Amino acid sequence: MIPAWVDGRLTPVGKLAVHQRGLRHKAVSVFVTEGSRVLIQQRALGKYHTPGLWANTCCTHPRWDEDPAACAVRRMREELGITGLFPAFADRVEYRADVGSGLIEHELVDIFVAEAQPGLKLEPNPDEVADVRWVDLYDLSAEVLRNPDRFTPWVRIYMTEHMDRIFGTRMLALR
Repeated sequence: MIPAWVDGRLTPVGKLAVHQRGLRHKAVSVFVTEGSRVLIQQRALGKYHTPGLWANTCCTHPRWDEDPAACAVRRMREELGITGLFPAFADRVEYRADVGSGLIEHELVDIFVAEAQPGLKLEPNPDEVADVRWVDLYDLSAEVLRNPDRFTPWVRIYMTEHMDRIFGTRMLALR
């Protein structure tokens, strides 16, 4: 059950039902960075929506009454085996996107950024992640523009509409 708004009230609703009905719901996204590079993941082919597309480091829906920062730490561990990083809140973004098969993401997303040291140990969960790669932030932005169909709708939105808000001071330092 994830927190979703039904008739103006925050209510626990099943994840699939939220997406079938296109309900506005809470979400968390994380970008792990190492200097100018960003860790992205290719979603596992068994995912119920957007399988095989490239996404940010990890994302999920918080459990009922789960703190977004705690959720971010939990999901880094569950999806990629990342421990010892404590992501900082970067921004809150709301978007609505068709993710295929009649499913709609209407998310109010708390976005976090975590800085990793070189050699970060990764243990991707194959049920969640097909592949990972590090990419320069500006190269990622260009790649999303050149090949948008390779990326999840939310990454396209983050990189084309909110990149400066998410990576603000980091982007200035990289120039």
